[in-house]
Amino acid sequence: MTRRKKPEDFRSFRWFGVKDLRSFGHRSRLYQMGYDHAELANKPVIAIINTWSDINPCHAHLRARAEEVKRGVWQAGGFPIELPAMSLAETYVKPTTMLYRNFLAMEVEELIRSHPVDGVVLLAGCDKTTPATIMGAIQVDLPTIFVPAGPMLRGTYRGQALGSGSDVWKYWAEKEAGRITEHEWSVMERGIARSFGTCMTMGTASTMTALADTLGLSLPGASAIPAADAGHSRMAALSGARIVEMVFEDLKPSDLLTAKAFENALTVHMAMAGSTNAMIHLIAMARRCGVHLTLDDFDRMSEKVPVLCNIRPTGEFLMEDFYYAGGLPALWKQLEPLLHLEERNVIGSIGEAIREIEVHLPDVIRPLENPVAARGGTAILKGNLAPQGCVMKPAAADPALLKHRGQALVFDDYDTMMEAVNDEDLDVTADTVLILRNAGPVGGPGMPEWGMLPIPKKLLKQGVRDMVRISDARMSGTSYGACILHVAPESYVGGPLAAVRNGDIIALDVANRTLTLEVNAAEIARRLSEWRPPERDYSRGFLKMHAEHIQQAPEGCDFTFLQSPHKLPEPEIH
Repeated sequence: MTRRKKPEDFRSFRWFGVKDLRSFGHRSRLYQMGYDHAELANKPVIAIINTWSDINPCHAHLRARAEEVKRGVWQAGGFPIELPAMSLAETYVKPTTMLYRNFLAMEVEELIRSHPVDGVVLLAGCDKTTPATIMGAIQVDLPTIFVPAGPMLRGTYRGQALGSGSDVWKYWAEKEAGRITEHEWSVMERGIARSFGTCMTMGTASTMTALADTLGLSLPGASAIPAADAGHSRMAALSGARIVEMVFEDLKPSDLLTAKAFENALTVHMAMAGSTNAMIHLIAMARRCGVHLTLDDFDRMSEKVPVLCNIRPTGEFLMEDFYYAGGLPALWKQLEPLLHLEERNVIGSIGEAIREIEVHLPDVIRPLENPVAARGGTAILKGNLAPQGCVMKPAAADPALLKHRGQALVFDDYDTMMEAVNDEDLDVTADTVLILRNAGPVGGPGMPEWGMLPIPKKLLKQGVRDMVRISDARMSGTSYGACILHVAPESYVGGPLAAVRNGDIIALDVANRTLTLEVNAAEIARRLSEWRPPERDYSRGFLKMHAEHIQQAPEGCDFTFLQSPHKLPEPEIH
């Protein structure tokens, strides 16, 4: 048992507790803000890293949640300070929030490291904010608890449930095919997002908060609580109270984020048929902990773990149903034989968390003997088109396309692609393999979520709703279809995707995990020697830093100088 910390052991004591000129300045500035030193003396200082902003609908409630966290901190005998961090609004930040994940991670690391804080509460949840804030906190390794933003309420349309993203793509296809009117489309627009909170499908947000929860960084089950539920406010206050005790216990991320904890996260990811984006984020998080996670680990777990969550885009239900079914602890209960139950979380262990848990809606969270799909939610493919690997979600694709051979139709940029797919005279069939390139980590820049390439309008009118699509981009976790993503190395840096030409034959075999360009190696090499990437302006600022240091998708898209468990020294106080 670790010795319980005393107030003079706190980091903040170095700023406020000693008798010198610098501490005089620190204490006097507290008085300037209206605090008395007695309010802080002998108390841990808790940083609340808040990613709220006026233009982030996923985080619209985090200003209120920060106050609820403070309530818990005060009640437990701590001193809370709120520190604003970059808010990555998935809907509005262009070309992609992925461009700024590492930027936010760096900001969080330095906010924590440079301030007089003893413990940390992370308020986040929208796609990139969960991994970014956790990656930053890992590097400083102070006691940390994660408060997830929570999913929004389910959407509604004429008595039917609507799901973020998944139903947008579905009904857009019907609209383009002439089966949905403009009026019906506008009614959906007003009914699909009914409250603050993240996407209520099993998109990247719900995937990553569930994985953070499984890794032990949240109060068990916190990730599934709907954002608008009163239980979410209570969870925030309880998290504030718990972080104070974690400081006294010195319970840090390094105590929780073990290799077995990441194995548990992989297991849960497969059982949820979670977002393909999790590959990038989980690898980046793990490697900052010194755990060398790879795409092969994902594929190994995919063969072992069936899909149990019947949640869109792979299944039928939504995150609100998942919560009513028992939430993440109920999924852990179904996965009990496959999990390392001894792994710790912020209040105990997974085994303790599921001791009295039941599944209330067994069609939402299936048992192992009655899965949604017998194999895991993702597949890692390799071959001469993706020598470093690429990813697909077979459970969300038309089964008839899992073994496919067709002619390539190649697009070098998004605008050209959109113009072509709207041309009803486009030379394309349902067997065609659509390819978008120059959309990877460097070429995007930032690997935008363009990977669910639109099905040409001509084919939509013929009733086609899925076809094989390949890119070095990502796609939203709410998307679906036979989309092959994260092709590595990306085309912009000379990966084999750059060698594909219209009419080339592409062969896909998901069962054998292969993706092949049926062109001989010499010809591929010749074409690549002639390849020149399109012009990009990376002349200054963050874009320049990003282009020079970003890694490829299989390495987690972290910066080369950040992907290390090394901790920077404590700041000097003079």
